[in-house]
Amino acid sequence: MEPDFSGWATKANIKCSDGRTISPDAFKHMDGKQVPLVFQHVHNSLDNILGYALLKHVDGEGIRADGYFNDETPQGKNARALVKHGDIKALSIYANNLLERNKLVMHGDIRETSLVLAGANRGALIDNINIKHSDGDITELEDEALIFTGLEFFHAEDTDGDGGASGQGNDAPGDANEQTLQQVWDTLTPAQQDMMNYMVGAAVENAKNDDIDNDPDGDGDAEHSNTKKTGEGDLSHQEGADPNMGITNELTRSIFDQSGAAQDGKSLKHQITPENARGIFQAAEKCGSLKQAVDEYCLAHGITPMDVLFPEYRSLDNTPQFNSRRMDWVAPFLGTLSHSPFSRVKSIVADITMDEARAKGYVKGNIKREEWFSVSKRFTTPTTVYKKQQLDRDDIIDITDFDVVAWMKAEMDMMLKEEIARAILIGDGRDIADIDKIKDPGSANSGDGLRSIVNEHELYKTDVNVNMTSTPNWELVVESVLAAMRFYKGTGQPTFYTTWSNLTNMLLIKDGFQRRLYPTKADLAAAMNVSDIVTVEVMESGPTNLLGIVVNPVDYNVGADKGGEVNLFDFFDIDYNQYKYLAETRISGALTKVKAALAIWSVPTADVAVTPTVPTFNYATGVATVPTETGVVYKDGNGNTLTAGAQTAIAADTSITIVATPASGYYFPLSGNATAFWTFTRPNPDGANSNS
Repeated sequence: MEPDFSGWATKANIKCSDGRTISPDAFKHMDGKQVPLVFQHVHNSLDNILGYALLKHVDGEGIRADGYFNDETPQGKNARALVKHGDIKALSIYANNLLERNKLVMHGDIRETSLVLAGANRGALIDNINIKHSDGDITELEDEALIFTGLEFFHAEDTDGDGGASGQGNDAPGDANEQTLQQVWDTLTPAQQDMMNYMVGAAVENAKNDDIDNDPDGDGDAEHSNTKKTGEGDLSHQEGADPNMGITNELTRSIFDQSGAAQDGKSLKHQITPENARGIFQAAEKCGSLKQAVDEYCLAHGITPMDVLFPEYRSLDNTPQFNSRRMDWVAPFLGTLSHSPFSRVKSIVADITMDEARAKGYVKGNIKREEWFSVSKRFTTPTTVYKKQQLDRDDIIDITDFDVVAWMKAEMDMMLKEEIARAILIGDGRDIADIDKIKDPGSANSGDGLRSIVNEHELYKTDVNVNMTSTPNWELVVESVLAAMRFYKGTGQPTFYTTWSNLTNMLLIKDGFQRRLYPTKADLAAAMNVSDIVTVEVMESGPTNLLGIVVNPVDYNVGADKGGEVNLFDFFDIDYNQYKYLAETRISGALTKVKAALAIWSVPTADVAVTPTVPTFNYATGVATVPTETGVVYKDGNGNTLTAGAQTAIAADTSITIVATPASGYYFPLSGNATAFWTFTRPNPDGANSNS
């Protein structure tokens, strides 16, 4: 059944008189709904119901209404006659449950449509409903409003437009050519209005220039391509006129308040002529939307710069993204470390692996001798680690998109924690002479700072050297870690820390049938007898020949005195109008359990593996004998090279330390530099021993 009339119930993207705009999808959920049709929004009488309206959502445009009058009531018949005669041309709606944000109506429910007398107000209008109470107070209902588009609807007989009777055509009453300039203008966005201002102004200017060029004598008899013949031999030109669109010579640049000159580099590559402007309006007649016609013209003709018509760029994130290293290992690593409420730490180790510490058998009549073992100690004192930043107060005030101070403090905390974790695992990597270096005592018996695991004393860490040959043999690395686990004496099952590239190379190990030996990281960890494999990106900037570290972080202790935890300090420098921020901690750190770590190293492919022979010692005479071993250099505890053979006897109750180091071109598979050492003590022949 054909509707009696059709028109816009709501029109999207038209700014109303109070500055509000209806979003395209505000009433999308009302598509297909039927609502009552009344007159002037009077709801208190059944006699005022004229019929009903079917609502239809048009994407990007708004809601159209097809009106059907009730033929069985006098009110419906009378309304049809008024509409048919053109006495009533406007439509309005009543909506409630309105949701509005920043002058943009986002949602609402249409309760009825109404025929209204538009009066002198041709523009769009959203009028909130007021309730007057008995005491004279007036309450405005913010979620209810009468919405008037300012557009006229079609009569059922109007079939000139593209589907006017069914509500799919243009917004003007009757024929599309009767559409007013204001109605056409209101369908454009502000950016499109600016562009049309320029186009029309340029077209008028070109028309003026053509008149001057083609009629230099000013007699009016000019041959011009943009003219129409009105009589024999005479040609007349209407400046800026387009009779097909109802535009007369009164349409000038002053209507659009433009000077006609291109500004700020905004120009059209294509020459603008009256035919161009006329073509846009003719395309608008066909497609039913001047907005669409302008968009299509922009695509067909180059506009420079095109981006002036685009909306402003908006960031997808609330704050700038950090281009940082992978830090997912930092929090678990720091969270597993042991902590002490004091920063000056003393470690005492008693070596009971010597034979002299073993229990002894007794022979009747002989004297019983006491056992003895060596005791060593070391001290670790704290050092300060910090991050410092500053911001101008003007910048803090001017940056309104996000809290720059909170964002910067988060960066300081994140980077400070990563630096501490790096210093504990492999050292900070800075040169020892660098003023910013975090102190690392390494293998020294005493010193302040964070003792990096990779540089720890051989008493706490075992070095494992792997010769991977010229063609890297990553399976040899897996086997070496597994074989070296017999030297691990740390807590529980440790974790293997390595780089992502090293992990990838081990996961890609294949058998003779090109099948991967370790399909998953869990399979590889099980093969090396570790609990997990963790990739550490900062290790890529560490020692180049370091393949990985096996350790349980719980065996590493971080000490801090009261107030030594991470503190953040703020300071305002009134002289320079700057805020300064300092994140600082004062801590010490060291492995506290012997043989708690393994450091896996690669050695030059030309080096030869050699295992040092253990020197012999005669406890009765106190003479140590150094073996002859190719590729091994034996030294005393002071670093002096020892010749092979018997050494000078030592006195009772004294000790001798012999250290084995690899010669140039050789390496110890399960030791690093000077890590193979032995200490021998000559006992007191009377049985008394002061070194217990």
